Amino acid sequence: METRGHLLTEQVNPNSANLDQLSALEIVEVFNQEDAKTISAIAEAKADLAEAIERSATSLRQGGRLFYIGAGTSGRLGVLDAAECPPTFCTPPEMVQGILAGGEAALVRSSEGLEDIYSDGEQAIADRGIGEHDVIVGIAAGGTTPYVHGALAEGRKRGATTIFMTCVPKSQVELDVDINVRLLVGPEVLAGSTRLKAGTVTKLALNILSTGTMVRLGKVYGNRMVDVAVTNHKLEDRALRIVGDLTQLDRDATANLLERSGKSVKLALMMHWSGVDRTEAANILAAHQGDLRKAVSAAAKN
Repeated sequence: METRGHLLTEQVNPNSANLDQLSALEIVEVFNQEDAKTISAIAEAKADLAEAIERSATSLRQGGRLFYIGAGTSGRLGVLDAAECPPTFCTPPEMVQGILAGGEAALVRSSEGLEDIYSDGEQAIADRGIGEHDVIVGIAAGGTTPYVHGALAEGRKRGATTIFMTCVPKSQVELDVDINVRLLVGPEVLAGSTRLKAGTVTKLALNILSTGTMVRLGKVYGNRMVDVAVTNHKLEDRALRIVGDLTQLDRDATANLLERSGKSVKLALMMHWSGVDRTEAANILAAHQGDLRKAVSAAAKN
């Protein structure tokens, strides 16, 4: 059996060596100090994250898909990020997908042994017909997960863009991928428990990757989620506030505009700013790949 004690994520943290002797307040303080390291780790990885955003946006523009794949906590974080894309950006569910070793059952019940099966990772990629326009983000805190390695290797064979997101340096685990996102937060407060800092920094990185990609795809105007899916009262209220803030219309006029747009924030804004009906607004947006700023600018010139 391969030993993994040399990995950064498995080291003993000297700052929490007496963890079992600390008061509750002291435990919180140790965590707070250690969690601060996630921010600097993101800063160190910013160039690689930026490249991952650009490559992902390019692929999705060409009709490709973005896949997160992992086991345990890493896989669950990928599934979570993927699940948030449809309500936030009105993306079809197939555009961003999370693949977790063990499937849906592993979301709520530990199935860590499944991470050791390299061929299962290969099969997960094959089953989804992943190809050259797709992007695979393999997530593995300790970097050695065979399931993730298998998935990334199969993805490379198929011409997909491959991204490896891990919390160990290249000197400890090397992998042949297009982009390495190394999130080096150091040893955990509880030695080896990568659901802690490693999980936190991975969540941060996935937030940046998916949101940045959607920004590049024109699904954001300023810092507003203009492609928000109006599927419940909270999101309808948010849609009304976005349209109202950007148009300076009162609540009733905003509600009327949103209703006429089919409850599409982007269409409502396009209709208001360009003075066109819903069909024409949709046509102009489609001609500019859904980028509201470009579509409004083009309409103003005509």
